[in-house]
Amino acid sequence: MSIGAINTHNVYGPNSTHKLYERLSSGKKVNRAADDAASLAIIQKLLTEETGWNVGTQNAWQGTGVVNVADGAMGQITDSLQRMNELGVYAQNGTLSDSDREMIQQEVDQLKEDIQSLSKNTTLNEKKLLDGSMADIQLATNPRGGGLSIQLEDTTLESLGIADFDVTKDFDLDSIKGALEKVSQARSTMGATANSLEHVRNSNNTTAENLLASRSRLEDTDIGETSSKLQTNKILEHFRFMLQKQNQNQRMSILGMFS
Repeated sequence: MSIGAINTHNVYGPNSTHKLYERLSSGKKVNRAADDAASLAIIQKLLTEETGWNVGTQNAWQGTGVVNVADGAMGQITDSLQRMNELGVYAQNGTLSDSDREMIQQEVDQLKEDIQSLSKNTTLNEKKLLDGSMADIQLATNPRGGGLSIQLEDTTLESLGIADFDVTKDFDLDSIKGALEKVSQARSTMGATANSLEHVRNSNNTTAENLLASRSRLEDTDIGETSSKLQTNKILEHFRFMLQKQNQNQRMSILGMFS
């Protein structure tokens, strides 16, 4: 290949000095469709998928927030139910007077009020989680909009079957035990969902990182290679200038001979 052919390719072709400077300044070797239309289409597709997985991860984190808030509230409800069971067993003692049982019922009523308050007022992003208004929450944890669902339990006194629990009357401790079992089962489901969400986040992050790596190989500038080409272009351009100057001097010398 001649010097002139090399020089023309570097000055005017895809590896021209202007193009190389553009790649170095932007950090990208594909800055517009004219650079590489096929690669640009693939890059945009990879970027769309990568963004979808990243958003899915964000949605999974929000779902984890729901699980944590709901489980925290149900933990407090569990504590209240355990105390109610303890008071119920105590109230069955035949040595207690009616006034003793009335005092016990005052604490029971306070515990019931606490449970109802937690059920009615536990919210996240203005959504009530434990009052039965939401059967479940759908989470879009992948780019197609699908994913997991969080099953939410109704923990109101009416749903738990303990709204009328009263130790001053005939009462059945099995109602408290049933409520405890229902809340415990709900918390177990929440725990399984939390584990699933953690797996989803890890999987999404891995997929997004692989897509980023694939996109980077197509899009990002190889700084070392591009800098080397730029230096070569500078040398060739300098050599071309010197050749042009030499040719010009030779022409001037020839013209001088005939003047």
